[in-house]
Amino acid sequence: MTKGIVWQKSSFSGGGDSSNCVELAATDGLIRLREGDDPGTELAVTPAQLDRLLGGVKGGQFGGA
Repeated sequence: MTKGIVWQKSSFSGGGDSSNCVELAATDGLIRLREGDDPGTELAVTPAQLDRLLGGVKGGQFGGA
């Protein structure tokens, strides 16, 4: 876990229970993501990588319902 990072809760996360959310932080040209219920595990990606990931999710490439 990286110390000194300011995390922002996603506006799409439910209210109240802070463990049921996705948090984001921008550092050193990277975008970091983590789940509120597992803050010790982070995913760090470039903006371009995140754009491709979100495009794939929106395009149904990951077998969503």
